[in-house]
Amino acid sequence: MASSAKRKTTMAKLNRERRLVEKRAEKQAKKLARKRAAAEPDVAPFEDEPLEDEPLEDEQPVDDAPVAPAADATR
Repeated sequence: MASSAKRKTTMAKLNRERRLVEKRAEKQAKKLARKRAAAEPDVAPFEDEPLEDEPLEDEQPVDDAPVAPAADATR
């Protein structure tokens, strides 16, 4: 006769299954994002990020030109 005792699932197996479900969900999200990007090629992927040349809101613009002393400017 077969044992009628129910075997418990180990935490390791539960963790593996959870990671697999999460990985599949991420893959599906990436697939949908690629589909949307292909359907709308006009939309830039990183519209909200500033360009490298643009200063951030917290930063002051840097002037690379040397500043002449005020005495030399009056001559």
